[in-house]
Amino acid sequence: MKRISKQEYSEMTKRVSPPSKIGQNCLWAFCVGGAICLLGEILRQNFLSMGLTKELAGLAVSTCLIVLSGATTALGWYHQLACRAGAGTLVPITGFANAVVSPAIEFKCEGLVTGVAAKMFIIAGPVIVYGILTSEIYGIVLWIFSKM
Repeated sequence: MKRISKQEYSEMTKRVSPPSKIGQNCLWAFCVGGAICLLGEILRQNFLSMGLTKELAGLAVSTCLIVLSGATTALGWYHQLACRAGAGTLVPITGFANAVVSPAIEFKCEGLVTGVAAKMFIIAGPVIVYGILTSEIYGIVLWIFSKM
């Protein structure tokens, strides 16, 4: 068996890989992410017009976006959109909801405890852990600089 060099492997990969449509992909991501944010703002304005305070309207919008993301993930629509829009679907709250619901649906056949509950945070768990860790480090750094 002949061993190939890294350069040969790179050339082989380049020949068989489809060309990247980076401009088109960025445009799709921008438009879809913007549309999700626009939907959030439309919902916010509707909740404000119903008489909710800014805080309650924000909470209602977050809840609606989480439910919509979970429902579209369960129906398989979110994945189809993500395949086309890529990073545009990673708008924080909808992308996070998708990251929680996807494994829960995938492992539901293993049961509620060992499947859904155990695997639900398999993707989102590290995000939570490192998000909390980073915020604590940032808080400590700010506290140290405030004491100087």
